[in-house]
Amino acid sequence: MVEFGLIGKKLSHSFSKDYFSKKFMKLGLSNYTYELFPLADISQLTNLIKDHSELKGLNVTIPYKQEILPYLNSVDPTAEAVGAVNVVKIERGELIGYNSDFLGFKQSLEQWLPGKHKFKALILGTGGASKAVAAALQSMDIPFQYVSRTNSATAISYNTLKLNSDYIKGFNLIINTTPLGMSPNTEEYPDIPYSELTANHFLYDLIYNPEETQFLLHGKTMGCNTKNGLEMLHIQAEKSWEIWNS
Repeated sequence: MVEFGLIGKKLSHSFSKDYFSKKFMKLGLSNYTYELFPLADISQLTNLIKDHSELKGLNVTIPYKQEILPYLNSVDPTAEAVGAVNVVKIERGELIGYNSDFLGFKQSLEQWLPGKHKFKALILGTGGASKAVAAALQSMDIPFQYVSRTNSATAISYNTLKLNSDYIKGFNLIINTTPLGMSPNTEEYPDIPYSELTANHFLYDLIYNPEETQFLLHGKTMGCNTKNGLEMLHIQAEKSWEIWNS
């Protein structure tokens, strides 16, 4: 048996098991399996690897994309530059970290944004997924500003965002990298001044379940262009498969 899987804290919303199970079936890989491994703490990874000797690769989701770094034997240069890992290849007992979020987000964004516009972005959240988003924006020469719960050297707070309308007026691309609105907590959404959004704004939510979050629905009400994270997920899943088989 050849085993792959997903680690994270809450995995009931995951699309990965169904996606890879169908992929294995389509490719005729009857001895391949993909499992969900919810971990209450990243330290449980050590025992997981010991208990699953057939494990060849893992996907990593919230909140362990940065916390996993000390547990890896080596990190791919792209993942190192991003500062977060969402794919692990297990080879001869060694754990090698990669980042396919970067490629998935960049490709998805490039296909969606109209070339004639100039963009400045607000990144909502400062977790592991936000690092890949920031790296992709940097590679596309799109200036960005982090938004977090509190002001810091690298981020403005949601409160600052609400008190200063220039941020919403000056940043026409807003990307939600937080889990706010993810199933089953579908009524949650980032606390931004939606009333100041216009048809010139582009809202991208990394969440794919539900397909339309409250963040996107609020934006759509104001005439914004909206996109969820499903395409990004497909791209990064295929990249994971490529990494595991390289």
